[in-house]
Amino acid sequence: MGSLGTNATSFSTFPDDKAAFEPLNPEDVRAYLHKAVDFISDYYTNIESMPVLPNVKPGYLQDELSASPPTYSAPFDVTMNELRTSVVPGMTHWASPNFFAFFPSTNSAAAIAGDLIASAMNTVGFTWQASPAATEMEVLALDWLAQLLRLPTTFMNRTSTGRGTGGGVILGTTSEAMLVTLVAARDAALRRSGSVGVSDIPRLAVYAADQTHSTFFKACRLAGFDPANIRSIPTGPETNYGLDPAKLLEVMQADVDAGLVPTYVCATVGTTSSNAVDPVGDVADVAAMFNAWVHVDAAYAGSACICPEFRHHLDGVERVDSISMSPHKWLLTCLDCTCLYVRDAHRLSDSLETNPEYLKNDATESGEVTDLKDMQVGVGRRFRGLKLWMVMRTYGTAKLQEHIRSDVAMAKMFEDFVRSDDRFEVVVPRNFALVCFRIKASGAMTEKDADEVNRVLMENLNKTGKAYLAHTVVGDKFVLRFAIGSSLQEERHVRSAWDLIKKTTSSIMD
Repeated sequence: MGSLGTNATSFSTFPDDKAAFEPLNPEDVRAYLHKAVDFISDYYTNIESMPVLPNVKPGYLQDELSASPPTYSAPFDVTMNELRTSVVPGMTHWASPNFFAFFPSTNSAAAIAGDLIASAMNTVGFTWQASPAATEMEVLALDWLAQLLRLPTTFMNRTSTGRGTGGGVILGTTSEAMLVTLVAARDAALRRSGSVGVSDIPRLAVYAADQTHSTFFKACRLAGFDPANIRSIPTGPETNYGLDPAKLLEVMQADVDAGLVPTYVCATVGTTSSNAVDPVGDVADVAAMFNAWVHVDAAYAGSACICPEFRHHLDGVERVDSISMSPHKWLLTCLDCTCLYVRDAHRLSDSLETNPEYLKNDATESGEVTDLKDMQVGVGRRFRGLKLWMVMRTYGTAKLQEHIRSDVAMAKMFEDFVRSDDRFEVVVPRNFALVCFRIKASGAMTEKDADEVNRVLMENLNKTGKAYLAHTVVGDKFVLRFAIGSSLQEERHVRSAWDLIKKTTSSIMD
């Protein structure tokens, strides 16, 4: 690794250093991108043979490459060679078909092409006028996806009768979706309470199950909520670790009795730990009693809901205020792409709108368009809608559904493998394409012993470079997560991973 070492940036001045600097010289663009495309194609061809986890130490890249920036130019081939010899060996290969950790980060040829073209155009679509096609494309792609998810028309930007009251925006992550909706809910609650400014913020309370992603609790703090008023409601096996509406009602009522104002409830469809599903409709009914905002985080599992057999997980969505899902997780659209839908777009823009003189224009003043800068934290924004549209336009609904169903079928197959081996247990019922399993405590082995054995199993598996699994804790048990969904995964990769798991388990237990 690193055959160029620290000499890679010590090249002397090249003849073209004295020529006019043209960073977008058309011939350079063509030549560089051809080489980049060849690299990408080769990467996907060879990725299966690469260790999923790299064997490098912190600071390795500074040792491989110079710690100081180069003064003089070098041929692009030098840059590409350093990429191959120094950067690639230090990558965790999320695109590997042997990657089973976390949730997938899917990709596709159409998404890569869309991202490449969007990067080349480099538009900054903060207002409609700044780039009409960028805004129009984002609106169109979001409405297409809303139709695939069978969301109510109240969440769409445009309906058959014209512009709707709801709408959507493409953000970078679920964290952003939570943050902007928390801010909108906060402001609405303050207005209802007659608060002058933000004086009543210490009275506002927010709610989520203990399985909700940790980013929710971070977003609450960023939005100004008192950490003492952030409720994490315990879940258990009796609800398959989903939020219990009765417990939610009890906690919200207790807060009201204590003089607090229930403001926001986050329901999750497909939690990170175990893929638990909170009952969306029932949660919405409870929240409605207190006029609290309901947000649905369907970052991962929302993609599955384009298939009719999974759509019931969103039943009741017509009664929530917002929902977000991330096509970059499971719908073949590369990072970053989180789609946020709100039932009343004005509730979001009223809290996030900026209107400096230099951005005023006739299109905005007409009220016929939504400037997407007013539905996000920042002002600048990438042309994310292009890659999402290109994925849906290129592959169509049928192939996207086939992709989801194939992954679920492979997860079911892996679940059957686990259940067929009496050394293991499936800890929670499988939802979608995640299997939570572990070596079970048996004989003289205590639960604490089992936790340690499972930790060793995971570490030994990951050291091989032939598979990468992550863990969680469910019901006080150390659990291995086997998440299927890499764009390159086939049944043979799942079978090979299971064979490796069995072999590794035998080596540490015999």
